Amino acid sequence: MKFFSGFCLANEQELFAPYLNQSDFTVAGFSYGAIKAFEYAFTCKERIDTLQLFSPAFFGDKDAKFKKLQTLSFSKNSDSYTQNFMQNCVYPSTFDIQPFFQKGTLEELSELLHYTWNEKHLHALKERGINIEVYVGEKDTIINSISVKDFFVPFASVYYLKRVGHILK
Repeated sequence: MKFFSGFCLANEQELFAPYLNQSDFTVAGFSYGAIKAFEYAFTCKERIDTLQLFSPAFFGDKDAKFKKLQTLSFSKNSDSYTQNFMQNCVYPSTFDIQPFFQKGTLEELSELLHYTWNEKHLHALKERGINIEVYVGEKDTIINSISVKDFFVPFASVYYLKRVGHILK
């Protein structure tokens, strides 16, 4: 299994152990890492059976003002921004995510905020026989889980998990 980490995180795949398909032919990613997993799966020439996207970074439903405010806040005080971001990641749980913390960059934040999920590429992965699974939490305060669900339903099995947030706990 190949796993891609989320923004400001590293090696957090154990958080998703209840859902992770441990097969050698699985590619998975969390949040920002879901973007990287998707791009990897699309360009990879090796066998992939399953693509798992955990709380995929999805900001296509946000306007330019929101995105600019996020990047300005990060630029002004990245430590404060990151602390708030990490709290929002774990909400509504009280899980300690600090062991997985890794300083994020403005470039990564900008990439995830402005990323556009390519529907043609999603369709192409499906046509290649890759099983796409998307997991979103009802209480997610980072992304709009309803927008994510609605967007991915034509391409994936979408699991909408009640009473959990961005880290699906």
